[in-house]
Amino acid sequence: MNKHKENILNHILKSIEFVKSLENLSENEWRTQIGEGKWTIAEIIGHFAPWDEFVIKYRIPQMILDKELPKGPDLEKTNSKSASISRNKSKQETINKFIAKRKELYEAIQDVPDNCWEKKFSLGKTEISLYDYLNGLAEHDHHHFEQIKNTLSL
Repeated sequence: MNKHKENILNHILKSIEFVKSLENLSENEWRTQIGEGKWTIAEIIGHFAPWDEFVIKYRIPQMILDKELPKGPDLEKTNSKSASISRNKSKQETINKFIAKRKELYEAIQDVPDNCWEKKFSLGKTEISLYDYLNGLAEHDHHHFEQIKNTLSL
């Protein structure tokens, strides 16, 4: 297996494990803001699913087919909507949705041929490989997971 593919797949499995571990949080911990004026843990976890969905539907297939990549959804609107949804859903619903989308993402990535990982694509004015793109998303995950760990003093 391509080493880049393996790295990303391992990250996805670890992200699922981390989010599963949050099932043990109290409702109060789950709804704790990570800082003054910042999102709650619930909102952070909830914001991943729409972005995973976008990657599954509109990024990976286009990259594999070497087609022009569509513009991404509006960042603020997507994040605001997902945060709002997470405020109204139970902890288990939000965690289950995260896990379901990550499993879909895992499957989509498993299907990516090895020769696609280092090929460059145009994303706006940037040239980027599939690995660099997905690794950037993994770094984004790490950023948020560290915020959660720091808030919970894990």
